[in-house]
Amino acid sequence: MSRTRISLLAVMLVALLAVSFAGVSAQDEPLRISLVVNGVLGDKSFFDSAQRGMDMAMDEYDIEVNTIELGIDPQNWESGLADAMSDSESYDVLIAGTFQMIDFLASNSHKYPDKTFVFFDAPMPYDNAELCVEGCANVYSITYKQNEGSFLAGVYAAAMSSQEIEGMNPEVVLGALGGQDIPVINDFIVGYEQGACLVSADAQVLVQYAGGWNDPAKGKEIALAMYEQNADIVFQIAGGTGVGVFEAAEEQGHFAIGVDSDQASIILDTDPEQAVRILTSMQKNVDASLFRAVGLILDGELPVGTVENLGLDTNGVSLSINDIYTEATPQNVQDLVAAATEAVVAGDITVNTVFADEATAAKVGQGCAAMPATEFDASEYLSAGM
Repeated sequence: MSRTRISLLAVMLVALLAVSFAGVSAQDEPLRISLVVNGVLGDKSFFDSAQRGMDMAMDEYDIEVNTIELGIDPQNWESGLADAMSDSESYDVLIAGTFQMIDFLASNSHKYPDKTFVFFDAPMPYDNAELCVEGCANVYSITYKQNEGSFLAGVYAAAMSSQEIEGMNPEVVLGALGGQDIPVINDFIVGYEQGACLVSADAQVLVQYAGGWNDPAKGKEIALAMYEQNADIVFQIAGGTGVGVFEAAEEQGHFAIGVDSDQASIILDTDPEQAVRILTSMQKNVDASLFRAVGLILDGELPVGTVENLGLDTNGVSLSINDIYTEATPQNVQDLVAAATEAVVAGDITVNTVFADEATAAKVGQGCAAMPATEFDASEYLSAGM
């Protein structure tokens, strides 16, 4: 072999080793993540769940997380996200969420092709070439089947309302407080209504929207009015505004269902009397989904350029099963909720959603007579407790 050929092979070997060591070096550096919150932490619900996911990931992986709170004024959100994205030397992955931020992230992600973006609680418009420049190829988005989790909340609330429990009225009257009249919130509500109707064809669900996410006094006022109208349980789907529902439930001796996080467990130590009024929460498991996304990134398996819709079968949503739930809930109701969960996962029950074509999309307030037929019989579980 000639010296020239040996020299060339040596150069190639050195180059390969350099690439190899560069890869090892890159892996040895902590993954830097910016979590951008279009709101504030401390809601004991949605955004706190996102932060909890980051805390879980920091405990498990070699990562660094910088959380950026944009505040409650929507006028500051787009400029705040723009600043976070443009500070490209500070992050490898940027995580943001909620439908209000879709358009800006979609139209700007292509400017940072060497970055990965994770967007939660709304899908990127991948097929919209005007918004998703270059197809948002570096954006992975997560949506949640909040209608499925809320269906279980409706089953549970109506079943509990049917029990002889102090604080429950004879009729099945429930409440649902939404932060705003928007599709994602209405998706919660139509699932909740369907679940209630599965238990009782006479179920009545009172629905009202607070018009915002950080007004506990308004939430309390609406909940008090619902309890005055004989609602036994009010499902809060209003972020910080919904904290007022818990105050009203405690004052009136009625009950509530929390949202997004296990809200009873969060306040159990600081306010146990209020916590026991939160019988369960419909968890949109943002924490678990973001923790999962970080793991996929580190394994090189994150499906960027696509959206994943996470439901009961992937732990995207769930009901909180804690000590308060098990102590307050008769066994037959627990069995009913478990069976309804299995039926949804198996496809035996199709849950209503607003995210469908116009002909099949559900609408809030349709009433029990308009609910889809099913062979699932809730009465056999309720009769077992009599």
